[in-house]
Amino acid sequence: MYSRMRLADTVRIAPEMLGKPVKESVKLALREKLEATISKKIGAIVAILDVVGVGDGHILAGDGGVYYDTTFDALVFTPVMQEVIEGSVVEIVEFGAFVGIGPMDGLLHISQITDEYIYYDEKNSRLVTKDSGRSINVGDKLRTRIVAVSLNEREPRDSKIGLTMRQPALGKIEWIEEDRIAKEKKRREAV
Repeated sequence: MYSRMRLADTVRIAPEMLGKPVKESVKLALREKLEATISKKIGAIVAILDVVGVGDGHILAGDGGVYYDTTFDALVFTPVMQEVIEGSVVEIVEFGAFVGIGPMDGLLHISQITDEYIYYDEKNSRLVTKDSGRSINVGDKLRTRIVAVSLNEREPRDSKIGLTMRQPALGKIEWIEEDRIAKEKKRREAV
C-alpha cells in the first residue's frame, strides 16, 4: 500500500552544499540518504516529497558538515499482510513467478497459483497448468494476496514478499474475467 508519511530524521549537509538555501540542501540530502531504502517499520521509501520543517544546525568537531533535524513528507510503499494487490509478472522461474508490486517484487510460488498441476515450460519461459492449459507469462497482470512479508533493512535485495492466487477473485486478470463470464452463463442457464 502506498501512503504519504510525515517522518523525522537528522541529515548532514556537506560543506559544498552550505551556500544553497537550507531547505533545498536538506531535501537533496534526504533524497540521497533515504530514497530506495527499506525500513521494517514503514516499508520502502519511494520518494521524498516535501521538507516541512528544519531545525537549527549543529556542527561536530572535526566535521565540516552541518547536521539538521528535519521533518519531511515521504511517499512510502508498505506491503501489508493479506492485502490484495495487482502487479505484472517480471520473471518466470522453475519454482514460480516474480511479480512487480510497486517498488518491490513478490514471489508467487507454483504451489500458490492454482489447484491444478503446473509445469515450467523452459523453452517459452512460462508456467502452464496441465488440465486447462492456462499459462502465466512475463508481462501478464495478476491479482494476488500478500501472505508473507520479510523486509531486510541491511540488504534490501534479500527482502521477501510471498504471494498467493489460490482464493476466489484472485489470479491472472484474464482468468478472473473468463471465470466470471462462465459463472454468469451458468447462472443464466439455470434460470
